[in-house]
Amino acid sequence: MRKIVHLSDLHFGRIDAALVEPLVEAINEAQPTLVVVSGDLTQRARTHQFEEARAFLDRLPKPQVVVPGNHDVPLYDVFERFARPLDKWRRYISEEVEPVYEDEEMVVAGVNTARSLTRKYGRVNEQQVAHLRERLCNYPDEVLKVIVTHHPFDVAEGADEREIVGRAQMAMEALAACGADLLLAGHMHVSQTGRTAERYKIEGHSALFVQAGTATSTRGRGEANSFNVIRLKHPHIQVERRVWQPDGGAYARANAETFRHTHGRGWERLPEEVAAGITFDEVGTGLQPHVPE
Repeated sequence: MRKIVHLSDLHFGRIDAALVEPLVEAINEAQPTLVVVSGDLTQRARTHQFEEARAFLDRLPKPQVVVPGNHDVPLYDVFERFARPLDKWRRYISEEVEPVYEDEEMVVAGVNTARSLTRKYGRVNEQQVAHLRERLCNYPDEVLKVIVTHHPFDVAEGADEREIVGRAQMAMEALAACGADLLLAGHMHVSQTGRTAERYKIEGHSALFVQAGTATSTRGRGEANSFNVIRLKHPHIQVERRVWQPDGGAYARANAETFRHTHGRGWERLPEEVAAGITFDEVGTGLQPHVPE
């Protein structure tokens, strides 16, 4: 079993400070295999905001896969924005803007979708997709293949589709050939889970896309602060959402969805009555799914 804590859109510089300690405690108590942060660690890419983000990351479990978001590129310093857009990121967060984590059960590849020209919106290019294929395609189907971006590959019905990462169709077709399983993103400050087959009609393939809400920002867009706990054990994935409860002063489980990989159709959500019969018992490092006969 592998367990990923997925959080996003921290926005140091515009956070609810009361959430930081409970969030650190909740993440450490979850004992994840990997912590994933899908961008926007800062509000305006200022030095003190990166310093605060660095101090926060230092208190979380390792290893970590952390990618930049559009807010991590300077907005008002035009020279920095175009000449050295991620200089502070490399100084305070990581020299690597597209980190990779690999073990015998999963490979998790980060992709930088932030761009100086597009400001709010993001893109992937052919070179990035080629690098992803080099990292993912050599793994067998049993190894879960996870891609982390800031900008999402899908949005909720009625949302601005310009928020979808640019060149998404090209990327999805290439990644489908590698058997991509799970796409983690943020950006929208809204939690969402769905199947890529609803938007991308690629025969025989459907990955999962999972967006995290904002973990600490005061800009919740009508949704409480939250993060995801994702349990992975082929052929099952469980996505649990943990939401800030001000009355209790803690992040608590709000809901969980369970998915199963099926031949020819990819990842499909299990009905509640079926998911209820699958127990995820954490024994040591192992997730033990049990499906009643």
